[in-house]
Amino acid sequence: MPNELTQRGALNGVRVVDLTQFEAGTSLTQTLAWLGAEVIKVEEPNKGEQGRGASTDAKGVDSHYFMLLNANKRSVTANLKHEKGRAVLRGLIEKADVFAENFAPGVIERLGFSYDVVRRSIRGSSMCKSKGSVRTGRIRISSPLT
Repeated sequence: MPNELTQRGALNGVRVVDLTQFEAGTSLTQTLAWLGAEVIKVEEPNKGEQGRGASTDAKGVDSHYFMLLNANKRSVTANLKHEKGRAVLRGLIEKADVFAENFAPGVIERLGFSYDVVRRSIRGSSMCKSKGSVRTGRIRISSPLT
């Protein structure tokens, strides 16, 4: 029998800032959205996430792959190569419980959003990194942001 928790979702009230792309990251944040979290996907203006064009022959049409892995999410664009875009992201992070990204190693740090920076800004306790490769050959598991 449904109760209030199951109707709202176990993660109701949790806000996730999502800078993920392709399957590993987007499936993580999609799962959080299914469980009731508010997921805000941040994409590059005029292009969007790279997965938008994956597996589609029609230019300018979102792929089924993208739509499936990003349903139930909100979306905003911000050019993180410019200070104005980084300010938008900082504002989102300050109101977030979870920050998720899966850029290539070193990219998020070059943009100014290293673990230490996010830890000081985020109201919540989690930063998720999903990498297809690591520079050192070792996987580093980060503890919760405390």
